[in-house]
Amino acid sequence: MSRSTDTTLPGTLSVLDVVALTVGVVVGASIFRTPSLVAENAGSPLLTFAVWGLGGGVSFIGAVCYAELASAYPHAGGDYHYFQRAFGDWMAFLFAWARLVVIQTGSIALLAFVFGDYASELLSLGAHSSSIYAAAAVLGLTVLNVAGVRLGKTTQRALTAATVLGLIVIVGTGLFLAPDAAASSTASGGGSMGSSQFGMAMVFVLLTYGGWNESAYVSAELKHVQKNMIRALLISLGLITTLYLLVNWAYLSGLGLGGMSGTDAVAADLMRATLGETGAIVLSVFVAIAALSSTNATIFTGARTSFALGQDASLFSVLGVWDDGANTPANALWIQGGIALALVGVGAATRQGFESMVDYTAPVFWLFFLATGVSLLVLRRTEPDVDRPFRVPLYPLTPFAFCLASVYMLWSSLAYTGVGALLGAGVLLAGVPLLWFRERAPADS
Repeated sequence: MSRSTDTTLPGTLSVLDVVALTVGVVVGASIFRTPSLVAENAGSPLLTFAVWGLGGGVSFIGAVCYAELASAYPHAGGDYHYFQRAFGDWMAFLFAWARLVVIQTGSIALLAFVFGDYASELLSLGAHSSSIYAAAAVLGLTVLNVAGVRLGKTTQRALTAATVLGLIVIVGTGLFLAPDAAASSTASGGGSMGSSQFGMAMVFVLLTYGGWNESAYVSAELKHVQKNMIRALLISLGLITTLYLLVNWAYLSGLGLGGMSGTDAVAADLMRATLGETGAIVLSVFVAIAALSSTNATIFTGARTSFALGQDASLFSVLGVWDDGANTPANALWIQGGIALALVGVGAATRQGFESMVDYTAPVFWLFFLATGVSLLVLRRTEPDVDRPFRVPLYPLTPFAFCLASVYMLWSSLAYTGVGALLGAGVLLAGVPLLWFRERAPADS
């Protein structure tokens, strides 16, 4: 792959553009599912708020690290390109493999389970209702994408706006329409949180904050990037953190800690408690649509990454086939869909679909986040003359802090999650022998 150190992109994006992108990517279906799991592990309202605030701080530290890499090395491959420069082809290949079989496909299954949980609120299909809906979502959206159907930019913006609007409705409902009994229950309860509960709470919190790194991919196109990147990151992450804290306040006010913990559809339960069954139905429809939108977007971007892998490595050349008629990477979509369906099956077998997919993806996700932080340190040393329009403040303390946070999250996701974590790690390691074959079957240029 050609390097792009000297690539200069036109500064066409404003701070508002980057803020809209970041908020749109981060605020998705997970915020309707994870708060109950965080509350269950936190054990008290105060600790619940604390871990959500800490998640915003960790996300900001990581985002500024990504911003330096993206502005210094503008490239469509993103992390793939950083790893290739800092560590060589082997790390880049393992990252691409992980995206194909763990990170992206696991995220598709995870989001599909959110759809399944809320669709089951509308019409239950039995003991495996959520898994049936999740599988139908993966299959249906894959077929649509193979046919060339994809969400347009205007539709994506509308759905993002609808998601934020829905969260504002939840905030208003929980804070101003909550039953007095539920609201008073949040005042009590000052439990403690052990290390295992804290680790699991942070796994779910940072999953919900996930996606802020997408803003780093457009940093090279941001006008006056030296001063505006920090502004865009501060504004977007500040908005997201504030919104997440308000949503959790609403959940606690409307349901209390006990009512919030352990439910599969916390937003629907809040609407049911305040506005009755009609409110729960309306909210479940909205969340199901938001989850489908997130799932479709993940299917779309994941298939393009897999297509790039097929173009770069002849071992995976079957992925690098483009359907000119439908203008889609059809083979990549079908294979990605098949893997995601298999992961839905894993979730169905454990009867904890969403949690199982978090277990499956989290260790691998944090391993490569750690590698990104290390790559920043490596490239600062090995390529000191590269122009860096944006530099991480308080270097090297900031990237060290990000690496330490990533190490802790990697350890937490391995130590405190279930068998899914071992499965995800095993699937990643299965890519190591493929390196040997790849070296003997180099990609066609």
